[in-house]
This record gives sequence, C-alpha cells and structure tokens, in this order.
Amino acid sequence: MRLAGIDAPELDQHCQRDGQAWACGEEAKRQLDSIIAGQTVYCQGEEVDQYNRLLGTCSANRTNINATMVEYGWATAFRAYSDDYLAHEHRARSAKAGVWKSEFALPEQHRIAAREASRGPAPVSPARRTKNHPSSACDIKGNRSRRGDWIYHLPGMQYYEQTRPEEIFCSEAAAIAAGYRRSKV
Repeated sequence: MRLAGIDAPELDQHCQRDGQAWACGEEAKRQLDSIIAGQTVYCQGEEVDQYNRLLGTCSANRTNINATMVEYGWATAFRAYSDDYLAHEHRARSAKAGVWKSEFALPEQHRIAAREASRGPAPVSPARRTKNHPSSACDIKGNRSRRGDWIYHLPGMQYYEQTRPEEIFCSEAAAIAAGYRRSKV
C-alpha cells in the first residue's frame, strides 16, 4: 500500500535543524505509527504504482491519514501525481509543522540524489557545474526566477537562450536533486 497523493521523507533521509542533522524520515514513520496506533485502518484505491503497490487513501477512526500526514508536516503533497493535499501542505509550511521546521530536500529529490550517488562519479564530467566552470556536455541552465523559484531550462525551451545560468547541470536529475524544477514554458 502506498498513501496516494503524498510523499513522506525516506527512512534514511535527514533534515537540518539549527545546523544539526536529524532523522526526519524515521520521525515521519514514528508519527504515522502514532496516528494509526491501536486503530483499524481502512484503505480505498484502485490504481497500482510501478512497484505494484496499491495507491490508496486510508483512514482510521474517520481521520484521513493521507491528509493528516501532510497537515502535520510529516509528508508533502506529491504534486507529480495529485493536487489534493496542497492546502494541507500550505498550512503545515505556514505553521512550520513537522519537517517544515527544518531545511530538507523534498523526498522525491532525496531519492533522485540517492540514485545518482549510488551510481558513483560520472566518468566524463560531474553532473553539476557552476557557471564559472561550464562544460559543453552540460547544457541545462539553472537560475532563480524573480519570484524566488529555482527553475532549470533545457536547450530548445522558450527562454533557454535568454536565461543567464547560476548553475549548469548535466542531467535533469541533477537539477532536481539540487532543488530546481523544470520550467513550465
């Protein structure tokens, strides 16, 4: 079973709070355990993910577990698959609840970075370069928008040519792992 529409920190994931690392992935698991402790959990879902897990919305004692995890800050809205929990995430972020009281990589970014790290160093060039050390093999431009969003642009995208990169990446995965999102145009 996978809780649909949400993404919790990975068990091995650490967040930074007051300059100290803390095991936010393990804490998120403990919080889920406490939410459902001693209760019967009911789940509904029809779709399965790539790992053949049922994607479901679960409840215990009429409490939506998916929403509660996001509202309390122990999971994020999984925007790639659903907008259902964006308001819950906004409230958690505003209240600095759960992981929002720290600095952290979104769980999806953590997974991508972990996959890249497990592959070892790239044989030709690193996956990320600063603008002062560009490489012709690395042509994904990362910069900050006027609104403060971290965005990356691929060659051929609408604003690629006029974008002044703050960082250059060799792969989309490296840009995402660094906290950037793909340009919408």
